[in-house]
Amino acid sequence: MLPFLRHARLALIGLAFFLSGAAALSYQVAWQRLLAFQTGVGLYSIAVIVAAFMVGLGMGSHLGGWASTQVSARRALVWFAGCELAIAAYGALSGRLYYDWLYLRFGWLYASPLRGGLLHLASLAVPTVLMGMSLPFLTRAMVRDAESASGTISFLYGTNVVGAAAGALATPWVFIRHHGILAPVLAAVAANVIAGTSALVLAMIESGVPAETETASAAATAVRTGRGTGGTDRLRGWMALYALSGFCALALEMLWFRLMELAVKSTAYTFGTLLAVYLLGSGAGSLAGIAIAPRLGAPRRTFLACQCLLLAYAGAVLALLVWLPPDTPGYAWYYELWGGYRSFNLGGPRHTAALLRLYVVFPIVLFGPPTVLMGLSYPILQRAVQDDPALSGRKVGLLQAANIAGCVAGSLLVGLGTLTWLGTSGTLRLLVIVGIVFALLGLREPGPRRSFLALALLLAAVAAAVPGQRALWLRLHGTADRASLLEEDATGVVALIPARDRWKVWAGGRNHSMLPFGGIHTTLGAAPAIVHPAPREVAIIGLGSGDTAASAGCRRDVDQHVTVFELYAPEHRQLLALLDLPDPPAKLGRLLGDPRYTFRIADGRNALERDGRLYDLIEADALWPTTPYAGNLYSLDFFRMCARRLRPGGLVTTWVPSRRVRATFLATFPHAIDVGADVVIGSQSPIEIDPDAWQRRVFAPSTVAYLGGPRSNAVWAELQSARPAAQAPPGTAINRDLFPRDEFNTPD
Repeated sequence: MLPFLRHARLALIGLAFFLSGAAALSYQVAWQRLLAFQTGVGLYSIAVIVAAFMVGLGMGSHLGGWASTQVSARRALVWFAGCELAIAAYGALSGRLYYDWLYLRFGWLYASPLRGGLLHLASLAVPTVLMGMSLPFLTRAMVRDAESASGTISFLYGTNVVGAAAGALATPWVFIRHHGILAPVLAAVAANVIAGTSALVLAMIESGVPAETETASAAATAVRTGRGTGGTDRLRGWMALYALSGFCALALEMLWFRLMELAVKSTAYTFGTLLAVYLLGSGAGSLAGIAIAPRLGAPRRTFLACQCLLLAYAGAVLALLVWLPPDTPGYAWYYELWGGYRSFNLGGPRHTAALLRLYVVFPIVLFGPPTVLMGLSYPILQRAVQDDPALSGRKVGLLQAANIAGCVAGSLLVGLGTLTWLGTSGTLRLLVIVGIVFALLGLREPGPRRSFLALALLLAAVAAAVPGQRALWLRLHGTADRASLLEEDATGVVALIPARDRWKVWAGGRNHSMLPFGGIHTTLGAAPAIVHPAPREVAIIGLGSGDTAASAGCRRDVDQHVTVFELYAPEHRQLLALLDLPDPPAKLGRLLGDPRYTFRIADGRNALERDGRLYDLIEADALWPTTPYAGNLYSLDFFRMCARRLRPGGLVTTWVPSRRVRATFLATFPHAIDVGADVVIGSQSPIEIDPDAWQRRVFAPSTVAYLGGPRSNAVWAELQSARPAAQAPPGTAINRDLFPRDEFNTPD
């Protein structure tokens, strides 16, 4: 084949694989959102979903590697096309399968966490196995000789990763924002169809061209005899190294995203945008390595050095982040942002300079060089192992499977273990120590040892310099106040920070409420409890400062039981710790010691659906509508679920931060009243506006003793303004599970 035609062929397949990568990430982001309806949005649920996705990829890589040796190069291209078209077929059905069937009809199957995890694995198995098979088949189809193998494979891998970055970016910004969660799935289906059709057409065109590669039988013989493996032990050694590299890569990714969650005050756009930056770095490194890898005389030494350097950089930049003086020019802007209320919402008003600082400059500094080194490691790896075109797909599959196994282990160990046991700082220090293992392995390699000895010493110094948990989270909350209370576990980071005569309550880098009690949260909790004649069973979604939950228990004339659901486990523990300080906020101790209250660490929506209990009051604590997954609590589907969980005459209360939330709430509840400016109470039954009865209840001696005089007066002032709920402007769009407009700041 002429060089021009060969390059054109590779470019066409590269474009197809770019589209395949974009489709894969679009599926992952959208499917993760859909599957979270079944098991909740807590970190444990998300970690299991991600692990299930990756297990399928690993299985597919291994299977595809074996299958690639059973077919000729031309037939492998047909199999790649078949994988893409089969993924498209599954993707076209996935919205109905994951949401309409597995969630709406069979959601009860997920009540057991173990069963839920197995169901996630089963429901993702078909498409992810097919995705994992695609690169081994494509490698078998495209690699013509051993000399160009690493460059060809790295080009395919790099274009696929860059495509994945494009998919991660376009999914929230273009598809979900303007068309809803199923839009990126349909776009991914189209991308798979184009990729598969392109490969199929190319295979048909080449059907009359004499083949230049080995036959399938020759490839299978190579597997049986071990020809071209360069030694089974050597390949196994590279698989072990690549598995350990994958472990570190996924563990670092989780830590970086935890840091970014706080640093940018996360919104619905944050995950996709940061994932795109991460993948772009990896893709750029892989493509750059095409020219670098052939020049290396000792690829194993270079690979080990890359792992050492990326881990050293990750630890050093965290140390710099904490120990840099807060008034350093350029850095002071970030420090001020971390300690303030302000956040820059990616879907809202345009703050170009601020967004560039947060979503380009900061992530590039934090993890740009390490991700480039991760990508650079891939062509180095392929340069070391690829020596036989017939076995190229087999080796790619085995190495990818090993890497993904390491990724799964890193994801689960960090997500389900070390974030709670060691925290972000401790986990990063552990990873830097793992870097010393890479350096020690380098000392065993032929060649000068001085460089790896220097790397080992550098990593040891960086491990010692990694800051402690307290110093890290004080810095990312923009404070040096030693009286602050901070805690991290797998569910998130919570801080209680003193501010004059108050305490600010922070979760995930956002300031949600304050102590002592008072304000909108008191109204949210107490107003519906006063309106309802006898609120015995109460559910509160969100603990925060405890104000909403405590205020909901104001009816001491009724035998109440209040269940509080909260995603962030440290919130309850931090409030308890606050009680041990001198002069804790008034009434906090009474809430935390009240036997009427049950505190559950769970996704409130998911828990309400699963426990089947009925309530007199269901109240959602105030939540900024642009917070990630806030759309799950401001959707028509959620409000309808709440309506099904009400006893006769029961009430649902929410904060209405936008007219779309108002329109959505009123589309569910035919009877609703406004209390104050931003609180609405709804019911399936008529709500009698009865100021006399409300006044008797709010000023009953037991209620005043519980709330206190000032808060009782404040609640009564809001109740006096109660009126039938004002309708949203005609034509106002509503929020749905599959189109959470407010969360993504969808334009009108």
